Amino acid sequence: MRAVDTNLLVRLLVRDEQRQLDAAEEFIASGAWVSHVVLVETLWVLDAVYERDARQISAAVEMLLAHAQLALQDADVVAAALVQFRARPALGFSDCMVVEIARKAGHLPLGSFDLLLAKVDGAAPV
Repeated sequence: MRAVDTNLLVRLLVRDEQRQLDAAEEFIASGAWVSHVVLVETLWVLDAVYERDARQISAAVEMLLAHAQLALQDADVVAAALVQFRARPALGFSDCMVVEIARKAGHLPLGSFDLLLAKVDGAAPV
């Protein structure tokens, strides 16, 4: 299966450059894989560059999880991170992913100096 980079995934979500959108849709037509890194980078771009709010970022993740042509790395981890993010959007999606990746790997608690993150089930203040 092919894999996608951040810029391609951003085009699919933002749909702001028709030529690149058409090329991106053609590239993923037979299926494509999205890594954790690409997902988190994409969501950062949506927040920092396109000024999407937590609700819009949640909707984007939900859409990606349900997308017929995209396979997200550890979709179960992404879905669990989405639940965490919806409960605590101030954390940011990447912090939620870090906790859920550690949980799946069996490496809890996740130590953090971030007091908000440390309150999440599976994390601990340091």
